[in-house]
Amino acid sequence: MTTFDIVLGSFLVSALRSATPLVFVLVGETLVQRTGSINLGVEGQMLVGAMAGYGAAALWGDPWLGLVAGAVAGMLLSSVHGLLTLAARANQFASGLAVWMLGFGLSAYYGAGLVGRKIEGFGTWRGAGPDSVPVLGPIVAGMTPTVLLALVVAPAVAWWFWRTRTGLVWRAVGESPEAARAAGLRPIRVRLQAILLGGLLSGLGGAALSVDHTRTWAEGMTAGRGLVAVGLVIVARWNPWWVLPTALLFGGAEALALRLQTADAGVSAHLLLTLPYITSLAVLTLTCLRDRGQAAPAGLRAVMDR
Repeated sequence: MTTFDIVLGSFLVSALRSATPLVFVLVGETLVQRTGSINLGVEGQMLVGAMAGYGAAALWGDPWLGLVAGAVAGMLLSSVHGLLTLAARANQFASGLAVWMLGFGLSAYYGAGLVGRKIEGFGTWRGAGPDSVPVLGPIVAGMTPTVLLALVVAPAVAWWFWRTRTGLVWRAVGESPEAARAAGLRPIRVRLQAILLGGLLSGLGGAALSVDHTRTWAEGMTAGRGLVAVGLVIVARWNPWWVLPTALLFGGAEALALRLQTADAGVSAHLLLTLPYITSLAVLTLTCLRDRGQAAPAGLRAVMDR
């Protein structure tokens, strides 16, 4: 195996690991928006997921329990958004911002005692993969269980969404809740299910970030990834099949920024840290200029036009 193969494989696995938390969040928010809702509170859901996941992993010493705890915490917080928007008919944007701030406050308060604590995260498969295979060997060797989980979840959800009757129901609700109601469906129930599932996946993404990707907890550690995910749903054209390549845009840019810092490229480290966000914003802008939101579900366009 050449040095180029090793470097390329190392870069790709770094991009995958950076993209993994975003994959979960992006899948969840895509489902929420496909049913005609929007949740700006995913940042807060990620934060409580990261805090709860890290706390569970530190308490019980099991990173798998950390992922479960993070997913449950994210789902519980998303229920607040569901109750406000579906039961109390609150403005979805105001409710999302409230959930975001609530998640930030809760994670900062309850996570204060977790700062500086050490956990045993997931190990890589180094030594168990085909190390001699160019490019693929270093990728497999550097993967962790959360990366594999993300690679399974994204296509599995996409298949379910496009190939099952339940997925068809969710798409119908997103296109026209009135027509869905006339057909005997319950749009409010479907939207609540989507919001709760989106919260579960957002919390799982936050837990993957703290328990596996960084193996640390810090206040506000999601650093805007949840808001980036809301925008990248547009880049993915509200299609779960496009979630993984879209998330890799952010993950690849973050991996490149880290490589440039290590190589002492002569650019400010603070400026390099903005690279994944600038990349995401640039791609989002180009997508909006080209499509102008035409791929969005009709129910979601109605919410945006209010």
